[in-house]
Amino acid sequence: MDWLDYNWVRAIHLIAVIAWMAGMLIYPRLLVYRLEAEGDQRFEAAMDKAAAATRRIILNPTMILTWLLGLLLIHLRWDYLQLQPWFWGKILLVVALSGFHGWLLGLGRKIAAGQRPIEPRKLRMLNEIPFIIAIFAVILVVVEPFTAA
Repeated sequence: MDWLDYNWVRAIHLIAVIAWMAGMLIYPRLLVYRLEAEGDQRFEAAMDKAAAATRRIILNPTMILTWLLGLLLIHLRWDYLQLQPWFWGKILLVVALSGFHGWLLGLGRKIAAGQRPIEPRKLRMLNEIPFIIAIFAVILVVVEPFTAA
């Protein structure tokens, strides 16, 4: 695949990851605002609309793009990556983040339907999970002795 430049794929992958993380950080906050707006139907509708747009425009497309480009990067460097312990740690973190993504979307559907499956305070604390996962993923990929120079 000479036409496929690894660094360009990696750059676009990182851009997708940043956009996905932005969505993962804002979406739970929109759900918190929706929960706290109980009784204010105009504000609830506005938060439902914002959450749906965040899912449709940011969260789902960037998660899919992140996975597709990540898999392409793995394919391009499989001989090297398969032997790296940090790589398998990162894969576990990405799978965990993807699972959290799915859980958040399910939670958002319940909240939009008028349910209150979680307290806003707890959701505020859970809102930190994507950033914590991102911190560990970056450290695994970048910091020695986890990577071979």
